[in-house]
Amino acid sequence: MPTYDYHCPANGRTLSAWHGISRQLTTWAGLCRETGEPLGDTPEDARIERLITGGGVITRGSPSAPLMPCGKHACGCSH
Repeated sequence: MPTYDYHCPANGRTLSAWHGISRQLTTWAGLCRETGEPLGDTPEDARIERLITGGGVITRGSPSAPLMPCGKHACGCSH
């Protein structure tokens, strides 16, 4: 399943989400639900932008799946 980077202009943060190719996230709340990231002070309806990146395809449980920002999970979380 591919990973996608999304940027939130309202808070300046960029997060990676792992989801199917036909899905596109559009709000900060949706991105937070997908990644497990807390909303913080950013409004739920703040618009996000999917960035054009090389992306990556990872398979859950695959020993070759890259570790993401938190260094523990192959899910893109940052906790």
